[in-house]
Amino acid sequence: MKMTPLILTLPVLALAACQQQPAGETAVAGNAAMPGGDAMMMAGNNASVMMPNASVAAPTDAAGYVAQAGAADLFEIESSKIALEKSQNKAVRDFAQMMIDQHQKSTADIKAAAQKAGVTVQPPALMANQQQILEEIKTADAGNFDSVYVRNQRMAHNAALALHQGYARNGDTPALKETASAVAKVVQEHIDHLASLTTA
Repeated sequence: MKMTPLILTLPVLALAACQQQPAGETAVAGNAAMPGGDAMMMAGNNASVMMPNASVAAPTDAAGYVAQAGAADLFEIESSKIALEKSQNKAVRDFAQMMIDQHQKSTADIKAAAQKAGVTVQPPALMANQQQILEEIKTADAGNFDSVYVRNQRMAHNAALALHQGYARNGDTPALKETASAVAKVVQEHIDHLASLTTA
């Protein structure tokens, strides 16, 4: 794909790309290279699935990592609660329940490691773009709900993998780096599961 110039030069189109392109695989990734705040959290939900091995600018400070990991987990949990309410697909519902259980666990594990390292942990909160995507999932009609949910799960998990792997490599707190590495393995299992999940 000849998308590299786009993802480097058009980060301002990231949100529009998320809304307009079902696979979320284009300009949205541009924010992955932007440090801090909303830009990083855009990467946290929409990192490129076409560049799984690319170097993504994940936070290296403990507070930044904990905040973004908490937001990512919260998005997974809240979107999956909606799936339990709206999906009629058993495979999707089973996956959603697993997301709630396992992302609650990863939130607890990261919080425990952070507190052990003396890092203050704030309650997780969704970023603006995550809230917008959550609204998209909430308002999806019954006919395409499963595909909307699964599509956003794939984007979120690819970005979460980059977040956890990045901190595991370059983070500033050893206990959190170890936890990030463990969480990354679980996220990869979710990605593998999503690859075989059908929404028909």
